[in-house]
Amino acid sequence: MNRALLEKPFEPAQIRQRKGRNGVLDYVEGHNVIHRLNESLDGAWSFEITHHEIREDEVLVLGRLSADGITKMQFGVSQVTREKGSGALVSLGDDLKAAATDALKKCATFLGVGLHLYGDRPLNGRVPAARPDANGQGAGPRPPGPTGPRPAPPAGEDGGASPNGDRATDRQLDAILRLGRAKGLGPADVEAMSLRAFNRKPGALTRSEASNLIKELSNLARRTA
Repeated sequence: MNRALLEKPFEPAQIRQRKGRNGVLDYVEGHNVIHRLNESLDGAWSFEITHHEIREDEVLVLGRLSADGITKMQFGVSQVTREKGSGALVSLGDDLKAAATDALKKCATFLGVGLHLYGDRPLNGRVPAARPDANGQGAGPRPPGPTGPRPAPPAGEDGGASPNGDRATDRQLDAILRLGRAKGLGPADVEAMSLRAFNRKPGALTRSEASNLIKELSNLARRTA
C-alpha cells in the first residue's frame, strides 16, 4: 500500500464543485478515485455492496472496501430519478450505481483518498480568524463553530467527519446496521437516529458516539409493521 500516493492531493483540474448545505463543496469524480486506488494498491483491492435499500425518493447502499488486509465500510446515497410529469422511474439500476460510487468514495477517504478536500477552508468567502496560542501568537484558523461548520462531504455525503479522528470501528458500524435491522429499521432510519443524536451519520461517528448509538438501538423496542 502506497500511503503517500493514496493521500496525494488531486490536481485542480480533477476537482469539481457543487452546491451543498453549507455552500459550494469540492469533490472528485468516481473514476478518479478508482484510478487512485489502482495506482496506490496495484489493483489489489475490492469493493462490494453488502446491503441496499430502495425508498420512495432515494436509494441507499452500504459498501465495503477491502485492501491489504484492511476493510472500510460506509453508506452511499443517490436520489431516485423520475420522469418529469409522469413521475415514472427512469432507471433504478443507474440510481443504485450512483449510490455505490458515493459509498466507494466515502470508503476511500478512510484510506486517505481526497482527505485534503475536507480540511478547513474559508467560510462564506471569509478566512476564519486566527486564535492566539498560550504565548499570544497566532495558532492558525479558528475551529469550525456553530456559525461555520466544516463543509459536508461531496456527492450526497453529509454528517461531517468525527472531530478528533477517533472514528468508529468497522465492527461498530456493522453492529449498528445489524441492530437496526433487528429492530425493524432501515439504513435511513438508523442514519436519522444518528443525525438527531450527534449531527453526524454513523460512518462519521467517534467510537464513543458509536457505542452510545449501539446502546440506544439495543434498548429500542422492535418496530412492527
